[in-house]
Amino acid sequence: MSETTQALKDVKPNSTVVELLLTKFERLPDTDKKLFAYGPMYLGMNGAFAGLIANSFFRRVLKITQGWITSSLPMAVLPFLSTVALYQATVSQPLLSGDLNCKSCAVIRGGIFGVVVGGLYPIALALPVNAGLASRYNTTPMPEKGKVISFMVKVTKPVLRKMAFVLVLQAISGYYLSSLQYRIYRKLLELPASDSEDREVEDLNTIG
Repeated sequence: MSETTQALKDVKPNSTVVELLLTKFERLPDTDKKLFAYGPMYLGMNGAFAGLIANSFFRRVLKITQGWITSSLPMAVLPFLSTVALYQATVSQPLLSGDLNCKSCAVIRGGIFGVVVGGLYPIALALPVNAGLASRYNTTPMPEKGKVISFMVKVTKPVLRKMAFVLVLQAISGYYLSSLQYRIYRKLLELPASDSEDREVEDLNTIG
């Protein structure tokens, strides 16, 4: 049994619709099942690269040459783990549990997710990590009390401009992955089933 199937059982173990979808999910081709299982990991790897790129830009802006491993390791690991887990929770599992029947809702959610979690989150994470290193090694003068926010805005603006392409790429990646998963979800609903299963799926088709 796949990890995706087990995760769905943990979410709603007593739902008749979920059990029906799980049964049909196991009958899908391996390529379709792998897209649900491993698709979020590709988005997570993009998030990890976004974290490393943002980390590099902040290090340049703050003139940091020390602690490369200290800042790079969390910037790769945390965005990857967060992106995979949250995408599963907000897109993949709702699709396979029958809670996300609207195509436009699914792809918009995927696109926004790509920008916010896969792009902006790594940038927001990189700022305090590198600000702490800059303060520790005295590479850049730290702001006086009361000017911290203006300092953060000043430091982040050039990084955001350079990261614009990454944000667009993450939005496209999230949109594309969610559209593929929704297409598989519709294929899953159209699989031949028994009369009792057809009655359960008919409601989902009507909503979708």
